[in-house]
Amino acid sequence: MLHDGFFAEKYNDKIMCFLCPHHCVIANEQFGLCSVRTNKEGVLKTINYGEITAIAVDPIEKKPLYHFKPTKNILSVGSFGCNFSCGFCQNYSIAHYRSESEYVSCDQLIEKCVNLTNNTGIAFTYNEPSIWYEYVYETSKKLKEGYTDLNVVLVTNGYIETEPLLKLLPYVDAMNIDLKSFEPDYYKKICSGNFKAVLDTIQQSYRRCHMEITTLLVNGLNDSEKEVEKIASYLGNLDKDIPLHLSRYFPTYKMDRPPTEIDVMLRAKDVAEKYLNYVYLGNIADVDNSTYCPQCGELIIERNGFSSKVLVSRPACPECGSHIKILL
Repeated sequence: MLHDGFFAEKYNDKIMCFLCPHHCVIANEQFGLCSVRTNKEGVLKTINYGEITAIAVDPIEKKPLYHFKPTKNILSVGSFGCNFSCGFCQNYSIAHYRSESEYVSCDQLIEKCVNLTNNTGIAFTYNEPSIWYEYVYETSKKLKEGYTDLNVVLVTNGYIETEPLLKLLPYVDAMNIDLKSFEPDYYKKICSGNFKAVLDTIQQSYRRCHMEITTLLVNGLNDSEKEVEKIASYLGNLDKDIPLHLSRYFPTYKMDRPPTEIDVMLRAKDVAEKYLNYVYLGNIADVDNSTYCPQCGELIIERNGFSSKVLVSRPACPECGSHIKILL
C-alpha cells in the first residue's frame, strides 16, 4: 500500500530522506537504497506500508531474546526491503526482492495479536523493520496505548537516524540489534553502511528498552578473537548484563565462504565472557545456552533449543540473591 513517508525534505527538484543515515536523494519515480521509499511527484512515499510477506507465531527465544519474557510466544511479522546489502543475508528473498505480500491494517494485526494464547506481543523482524517505519510506528503506538500488557519487539540492524529512533522508542519494549562488526571498513564494504550510526543506536537504546545484541561471526572476515574482544569490551563498558549472541555463519545468498569453525565459535564465547555476564552461541547444535548466575553459577533458565524452563520467580538468584537482568 502506498503511504506518505516520514522524515523527508525537498532537495531542489528531488527529495532527501532522513529516515536512515544513507540520506538518499531521490528523483521523481526513483527509489532510495532500501527499495521501498520513493518520490511521487515531489512527495516521499513508502510502498510497503502494511504489506506483510512473512507472519508466524515464534518462541521469543528465536528472535533471539533470552532475557525478555522467556517461555512466551510472539507474533512475528516482516515486510520487504532493507537498507543494508549484506552478502550473507539469510532473508534475502524478502530483503532484496519484491516478494509477494498481503496488506494487513494496523488494527487487523493488533486484533490477531490480542487473540493469541501465551503471546507477549508483536515482533517486527525477518526484514529490516526500520524501513517499514510508518507502519511499525503506528501499529506499536496503537498496541501500547490499547494493551499495556503487550510488548513490541524490534529485530533490527540498528541503521536508523536519531530523530525517528527516539520517536519510536517510547513504544518499544525490547530490541535485538545486529552489531555486525567493530570495524568501519566491514560495515562499508560488506554491508554498505556506517559503523558509527549503529553504535549510536545502541547507545540511545540500551537504557530505554531491553536490549540484546547479535553478531554473526563470518569465517575469515570478523571471527578473530581480537574482533570479538572489541565488541564484548564495548558492550561491557555500557552494561556487563547486555546479552550477546554470537551466531555461526553458513554460506548463503552471495557468500560462499565455508561455515565458521565451531572451535572458533567456542573460543569467541570464552573471550566475550571476560567482559560480559551473558554470552550465547547460535546456529550450533548441542551447546549449553542456559542462563546461570554470573556470581555463583546457579542455573536460572534451562534451555533446550528454543524451549526454556524458568527456575526463578523473580529476577534474582535463589542461591546468592544477586540481581539477574531478565524480564519475566
